[in-house]
Amino acid sequence: MNNKFQNVTVFIEFLAGSGLAIFFHLVLDYSQAAYIIFGIGLLLSLATYLIREEVQETKEAILDRYNQAHEIVFAIAQINDAYCLNKAHEIMVSTKRTLSILQQGCIPLDETEFYLEGTRCSDQTIGTIRTVDPLTTDWITRGSLVNLYQANLRTLQQGAKIIRIFVADSCDLNSQDVQSILRGQSEDGVDLRVLFREDLPSSVEVGGFEGNCSFNFAIHDDQVAIDVMTQPGKYFGVKTREPTLIAKYLHLFELVEHVAHAVVLDNNLIVPAVKTTYGNQ
Repeated sequence: MNNKFQNVTVFIEFLAGSGLAIFFHLVLDYSQAAYIIFGIGLLLSLATYLIREEVQETKEAILDRYNQAHEIVFAIAQINDAYCLNKAHEIMVSTKRTLSILQQGCIPLDETEFYLEGTRCSDQTIGTIRTVDPLTTDWITRGSLVNLYQANLRTLQQGAKIIRIFVADSCDLNSQDVQSILRGQSEDGVDLRVLFREDLPSSVEVGGFEGNCSFNFAIHDDQVAIDVMTQPGKYFGVKTREPTLIAKYLHLFELVEHVAHAVVLDNNLIVPAVKTTYGNQ
């Protein structure tokens, strides 16, 4: 109906201009004015037609964006059951949290996606992987971590470097399985460090991150970072390429590396180099 009304309006404007031009030409015998009136009327009709078309297109675009922006609101408004409505609001709260993560430049990942992304990033690394990990027996018993380490081995074979800082309790180093993990990775060419939990940075804001840090993250080629969420929830971790966040992760890694210990092989045991030094003294 709007299109028909616009077409009729343009037609009426054209007839009015033409009729006025004919009146000046036939009745008043003023040909010059008739041609001028006809030309101006034609231009005005064309101009108003184009303006109406632009206004209509703008209106439709605004309506589409409005409907898209309020699509979820309209859908929730159509829910009549009170229990279903409460569930819808819970979903909205969860969705808002996800959107806030995306706004920060991070992609939220569940646990399977997290380790898969870690494996992919490792295979794509050509320079250096800087990683901080908890020292657990999962490295030899859990499939996702075993596959991640296999990707690490491929990275080393391609000539890249891996600096891994294991976070552990001092008593963990006495475990036979832990020693097997440390010896295996050291022999494979991983640059290993050990950081005891009591030496972890305890500042409220560490490395530019507010709140608690996971101390379970990896930085690939100083361009991509994956990190485990500090609070349990729907998502296990995040992946980011945001330059400002990458800079924060690099700074955090420097802080952790500063308090970590290099390791050496002593009596077939991987121990912090500082202990060997003290023992020799």
